[in-house]
Amino acid sequence: MKTTVIYPGTFDPITNGHIDLVNRASKLFEHVIVAVAINPTKTPAFTLEKRVDLAKQTLAGLPNVEVCGFEGLLVDIAREKKAQVIIRGLRAVSDFEHEFQLAGMNRHMEPNVETMFLTPAEQFSYISSSLVREVAALGGDVSAFVAPCVVEALAELSA
Repeated sequence: MKTTVIYPGTFDPITNGHIDLVNRASKLFEHVIVAVAINPTKTPAFTLEKRVDLAKQTLAGLPNVEVCGFEGLLVDIAREKKAQVIIRGLRAVSDFEHEFQLAGMNRHMEPNVETMFLTPAEQFSYISSSLVREVAALGGDVSAFVAPCVVEALAELSA
């Protein structure tokens, strides 16, 4: 049976840390779905369409990776896409408590889908989308943290 995993997030914007996790997952599983979320508790800098487009551009070299946008519950899109595993990234111990609660809630709503935590490579552990947006908004160079298409998109936001 082909194992399908889903890696959800707002990806506002997608960073090298996200890309690292997708690369790792693509080596472990046959099919990786990067699910770009509309999160009602967040006001993203980029539209859903732009976030999906940037993710597609940065992950184009991975043939077993699919990118889609979604709204609503993660377990619903996981069921729809027939994913058996949810991938979540942990950068630091401080991420764990929230992620642990999410995993428990998702398991309660959909017992057939497991959650697996992956950590990024050390050089990406401090990168977050919000920090990247802040540095870019203040005129800093974010090219070490995101793909060139994302650098360009961030520059367009500031223009």
